[in-house]
Amino acid sequence: MFYPKLTEQRQQTLTTEAFLGYDHDLKLSDGEFYDMENLTSDCYPLLAPRVRRGTVQALSGVQAICARDRLCWVQNQVLHINGASMEAYMPSVNIKAGEKQLVSMGAYLCIFPDGIYFNTEDYSDNGYMGHENTVDAAETPISVSLCLADGLDTSGSLHTIKQWAEASGQWVSVPTVYVKLAANGIGKGFKQYDGIEISGLSGNEQLKKLNGSQILYGADESSIVIVGLIDQAAEVTSGTVKTARRVPDMDFITECGNRLWGCKYGVADGKTVNELYCCKLGDFKNWACYQGVATDSWRASCGTDGKWTGAATLADSPVFFKEDCFHRATGAHQVVVQKCAGVQNGSSKSLVVVDDRLYYKSRMGVCVYDGSLPQEIGGCFGTVLYANAAAGGVRGKYFISMEDAAHSWSLFVYDTRKGLWHREDSTHASEFARVGDELYFLENGTLRTVYGTAGTKDGPVGWMAETGIMTYGLVGKKYVSRINLRMQLPKGSSMDFWVQYDSDGLWRHCGHIEGRGLRTFLLPIRPARCDHLKFRLTGKGE
Repeated sequence: MFYPKLTEQRQQTLTTEAFLGYDHDLKLSDGEFYDMENLTSDCYPLLAPRVRRGTVQALSGVQAICARDRLCWVQNQVLHINGASMEAYMPSVNIKAGEKQLVSMGAYLCIFPDGIYFNTEDYSDNGYMGHENTVDAAETPISVSLCLADGLDTSGSLHTIKQWAEASGQWVSVPTVYVKLAANGIGKGFKQYDGIEISGLSGNEQLKKLNGSQILYGADESSIVIVGLIDQAAEVTSGTVKTARRVPDMDFITECGNRLWGCKYGVADGKTVNELYCCKLGDFKNWACYQGVATDSWRASCGTDGKWTGAATLADSPVFFKEDCFHRATGAHQVVVQKCAGVQNGSSKSLVVVDDRLYYKSRMGVCVYDGSLPQEIGGCFGTVLYANAAAGGVRGKYFISMEDAAHSWSLFVYDTRKGLWHREDSTHASEFARVGDELYFLENGTLRTVYGTAGTKDGPVGWMAETGIMTYGLVGKKYVSRINLRMQLPKGSSMDFWVQYDSDGLWRHCGHIEGRGLRTFLLPIRPARCDHLKFRLTGKGE
């Protein structure tokens, strides 16, 4: 009697040696994980948990944070530099409540929307960028006179001023006529070549024409000198006269080329605006100084619809974003508009430059912009929609904290050099700031560091890696007979292996290993026969 012959199934061994990070799609490449927690690309191509973070200090009431060579923040309406309060150095400055933007320009730290500046090298040099003087002409009359009054020619219908020239022996017309306004306090806080606005001057037509935008060609506490023309000296004795240097209300501000640049969409001073601004070269106090020279202030109206969603500087150009486009200011302050995926509304803090490329959160995902066209790099998030992102960059990595539709937060890390995404945990970071090779972030009123080089280090890191659905592509009665997992577990670390069959929602524990030193372990797993499966690794420590 002969038994029927059975055909031996040919066995095949598949080896995964490179782990490719996070991918929340249903179909994954070999080595990718559908879900994970606290993993990193630092040991690529090996799978490894992230380093321990650091806890620096509790910081409640923080309104903004930024980094220079030291960490700076505004907390409860007080500026702090490297942890020290600057309140004693700012007796005449009042920081208001609410969220702030901190922008660095040279040695100065600028606080918006308050319009406050602070010299981080000379603490006594601080104050308001804008300034306004008010003179009650009834109490303090304002005298108005020509500065060059040697010869006033009023013979023609057009008035001119002339000056006797000894060399030629004749009267020569003066191309620019200056007018001096003198009254106690009228020029306080101004300097030569400030751009100001004068209002409230009353009298004849020539005096009224002195109202409006003016350049100061001379200024002291009791007088200012502007361009203008009057027939004769006069005195203003009624009304309230104001001289003001104003800073525009702006949605977002960035520094580029020794200037501050800003944008505004909405209503400002009773007018609907959709504009870009930049201050005078090297002078963040002057935003309306127009002398016809290259160092002038500048502003431009924009025709694209929608509010601004963020601003950043890439290379030598400021870039202003809306949700569906960006505006880039180029040489001679020309503006180039590009229709593309812009910054998502509410994610202005996601704009970060890492390795000379600009990364940000758009509606479609995470994008990178290198000066040509933005490219989407966040396809690994699957169908999950994220918003309200804040980000930071250090050591070639882009850290971004985002909220999904279920109001759950996740901290993702993109390795810009390896092109890999990893999910760390549910950290809700509201602010990031890089100092040297360390990245600080603010989480629920606590200042922390991602690499733990500052502050008290956390305990051992708990981690998890979950595969997608496996073996659904196997046909012809093929199945997985054995899984071997090779790893290195230092002493004090541990790892568990879990399997789920046929998407039944149950995770079955299949193995546990305790680390006993720097040696390699082999964990064999024999899964049950099934249509498909997925497995999960959990562990603690390195």
